Amino acid sequence: DREKQNKEFQMTVSDQRATQALLKKALDFLNDFYAKKASFAQQEPAGPPPPAGFKEYKNNAQSGGVMQLIEQIITDAKAMEAEAIRSEEDSQKAYEDFVKETNASIEAK
Repeated sequence: DREKQNKEFQMTVSDQRATQALLKKALDFLNDFYAKKASFAQQEPAGPPPPAGFKEYKNNAQSGGVMQLIEQIITDAKAMEAEAIRSEEDSQKAYEDFVKETNASIEAK
């Protein structure tokens, strides 16, 4: 049913746009937070030095971190939205062609 397909399309696009907006806000907040934290991190660490045998803490070089994960989800949401739009356009064209063919067939009889 074409109306049902269109309703699903509209829900999908709406959901993906809401997802993108929400994650963009979260990403902006995290960028601001880490920018402020970086300015405080320039200070010397408080307290005694670590005991012997402890290595300096470093982030995992293979880990992308939460910010890259959010950026990837935003990219995926944009791709899903674009795919839904292409699919809807194809479905609409197929429906219009079907209606034209049906009308032509009825007129021919």
